[in-house]
Amino acid sequence: MDELLERLRSGLPDEALISDPDVARSYDRDMAGFCEAGTPAAVVLPRTVEQVRHVMRTATALRVPVVPQGARTGLSGAANASDGCIVLSLTAMNRILEIDPVDRIAVVEPGVVNADLSRAAQKYGLTYPPDPSSWETCTIGGNIGTASGGLCCVKYGVTAEYVLGLTVVLADGRLLRTGRRTAKGVAGYDLTRLFVGSEGSLGIIVEAVLALKPKPPAPLVLAAEFPSAASACTAVCAVMEQGHTPSLLEIMDRTTLRAVNRLGNMGLPESTQALLLCAFDTPDPAADLAAVAALCEAAGATEVVPADSPAESELLLQARRMSLPALEALAPATMIDDVCVPRSRLGDMIDGTAAIAERHGLTIGVCAHAGDGNTHPVVCFDHQDADESRRARASFDEIMALGLELGGTITGEHGVGVLKKEWLATELGPVALELQRGIRETFDPLGILNPGKLF
Repeated sequence: MDELLERLRSGLPDEALISDPDVARSYDRDMAGFCEAGTPAAVVLPRTVEQVRHVMRTATALRVPVVPQGARTGLSGAANASDGCIVLSLTAMNRILEIDPVDRIAVVEPGVVNADLSRAAQKYGLTYPPDPSSWETCTIGGNIGTASGGLCCVKYGVTAEYVLGLTVVLADGRLLRTGRRTAKGVAGYDLTRLFVGSEGSLGIIVEAVLALKPKPPAPLVLAAEFPSAASACTAVCAVMEQGHTPSLLEIMDRTTLRAVNRLGNMGLPESTQALLLCAFDTPDPAADLAAVAALCEAAGATEVVPADSPAESELLLQARRMSLPALEALAPATMIDDVCVPRSRLGDMIDGTAAIAERHGLTIGVCAHAGDGNTHPVVCFDHQDADESRRARASFDEIMALGLELGGTITGEHGVGVLKKEWLATELGPVALELQRGIRETFDPLGILNPGKLF
């Protein structure tokens, strides 16, 4: 321990190194439940690439594990410390280095907050579309590490589609540059995409070149109430089948709606079994909403409310934004799942989750990015009740098994981390798992980068 701290101090300013055990312990985990976390030996908050390289050279020399962190808003335990590790918190590397309105790119450090980049891009008439629900606090480095999604992914895609190039510090301290600044580029293997979603297991991202898009008009939103989750999902399929391109297409089940009603006095009828929210940011959103309204009514909607203005649209979106806080208010603890299924099986996923909740005697609410099939079942339970905690974990596993059975994946945007690594092996199969482990060993032969995560 003394040698580790001495070597770290030799290349870091005093304010960049935290060795006090009590303070270091406050960096031990992200927001995931049911995930073990160890006690770090030290926390480093670098401000420069050279300081990151110094940390990695030191870690390699002493064979000390390194756990990279962003804002720790993750939900899979990917940023959880291991015993005796160096926690490398990149939040202080938070500069937007460049915004180029001609090439429509931004060059940023990993600690830049997602919303800060979006606001900076708007000054140039541009936007950075990936918008995780934690966008006001989560960082670009963390978004890249977990391949984050968000509400607008149905039209604009996920983080992976916006990362053009990276600068990465490898496990031994070498500096790697991947990708490009150009709109096109196919030279060599796509190492950039390999790092996106790697959860800090291949290297430390210290700079990113990101694609930007022209800022769209303010969206208009439609809210449709349905007598069943199945009828709401029928409407989702019709919207996509007819070729519409909504900028947002979200669904909330009965449990979530009742929780939102209780928390926010939204005035939604208790008989409503599912609420569908659809938004368009096209030049003529009213016409698009009218077409979707007709599809919703044909699918059995009991009430369809299109907004007349962006302000009214914002009011309609409040229910969706309140969904997680409302469900969290129902119990002392929650587990947030992240199963993505084909759109055509979305109704089966929601109804199947309701059956799992009933079987285990638990409250499980589902809200989903319906346009891309990404569901977020939220298991509500009392973590101090051993039996209820056991049932919560069992329901969580059954939900993931259901997702795979329906042709889906165990995670659409939250990542694997600690929480789902056993399920990753199930999804990948032995051949893919062997190859992925081999890739990890190529980049990190000593196994010091975020050990115990993914697989």
